[in-house]
Amino acid sequence: MGFPNGPGTRAGGTCHCRHCGSPLSETFVDLGMSPLVQSFVQVDRLDEMEPYFPLHVMVCSDCRLVQLRDYVSPAEIFCEYAYFSSYSPSWVEHARLYCEMIARRLGLHENSRVVEIAANDGYLLQHFLPLGIPVLGIEPAANVADAARAKGIPIVGEFFGLELAQQLVAEGRPADLIIGNNVFAHVPDLNDFVAGLKRLLAPEGVVTLEFPHLERLMVENQFDTIYHEHFSYFSLLTAQRVVRHHGLDVFDVEELPTHGGSLRIYLTHADSSAHARAPRVDMVLERERHAGFEGRVAYTRFGERVRQSKRNLLSALIALKNENKCIAGYGAPGKGNTLLNYCGIGTDFLDFTVDRNPYKHGLYTPGMHIPILPVEMIDEMKPDYLLILPWNLKSEIMEQMKHIADWGGRFIVPIPEVEIIDPRGPARP
Repeated sequence: MGFPNGPGTRAGGTCHCRHCGSPLSETFVDLGMSPLVQSFVQVDRLDEMEPYFPLHVMVCSDCRLVQLRDYVSPAEIFCEYAYFSSYSPSWVEHARLYCEMIARRLGLHENSRVVEIAANDGYLLQHFLPLGIPVLGIEPAANVADAARAKGIPIVGEFFGLELAQQLVAEGRPADLIIGNNVFAHVPDLNDFVAGLKRLLAPEGVVTLEFPHLERLMVENQFDTIYHEHFSYFSLLTAQRVVRHHGLDVFDVEELPTHGGSLRIYLTHADSSAHARAPRVDMVLERERHAGFEGRVAYTRFGERVRQSKRNLLSALIALKNENKCIAGYGAPGKGNTLLNYCGIGTDFLDFTVDRNPYKHGLYTPGMHIPILPVEMIDEMKPDYLLILPWNLKSEIMEQMKHIADWGGRFIVPIPEVEIIDPRGPARP
């Protein structure tokens, strides 16, 4: 299969699929114009113009890859990054359990080599250190890479692809395990990335990739997980098609609750017999086929549901503001900024938002310019409602903040459909 004009590029006004190169003409969902969701604004730049780019998501009519066009380069997004994984205790625990599991499953030891792509602040690789397993992190964002180095984790500060993989192999550093958590969706040059996985992987090695599952995104109406940092959105059918093109194959899959519903896929060299194919791979593939993921209709229905969700959320917020209620946000995640910008929710609805990450304090959300304050401001301001923007962590957040019940506070969860939750009792319609 060829790649005319380069995947993701335009020729004569036409955009092409970043995997197979076919022209893109089918819309998945159009979320209008949006700034980069991690481009938080400093107070002295509030009057400056922000760049906005279309959030118009397409689906390839041939390979069925759901994708955004390449409006911005990874260097513009990831060279300094506002997301530090370690600020979510549940995500750090998820990483710890994974490390213990995979070390047992693969029999990793002091002579093994583990490489994590997009190692962030060392939230995951730190758990291999007490096990005596050598690790290497790849992380181009200098600020979070420094946080990982402070934990004793060696970091290569570059973007991963075939060239870096060849360099590491030439240095005698092939990987027995390659980990990519929430990075597969972040690479515009998908073929170069997967070719790099193939090159870096030792002959009997394993790759595990975690990414939000397109099936759950659609079923649970998770439109806010769409933003420019996420170039691609994967079903298992499409992920398998992509990796097979580069000589890798899926031999196992796990369905995870993280990020609203994710897949963890296990890859090995297609010609390797070291790992038997698990029956659940074909179970998930068949479920996706039954849901219509190889056709067109399943994708085209999504847009209207998203538009209705926008209307429902705005109706709820308008009703509360008409009652003179104070509403604050909890969190300033990327997904929250997609939601705020698509729905047009600014300081006319949210007085402020809070975040546990001090890196964001004193900044303003991109586009809507909502001030980001420390979590302690909730207790000081005592808002009537908290809009939970990282809804995938709603259980953790509602447990941390259940004391808002002391002043009659309630939670608003926007996804999959708007829901108001009273910490003292059942949900209010």
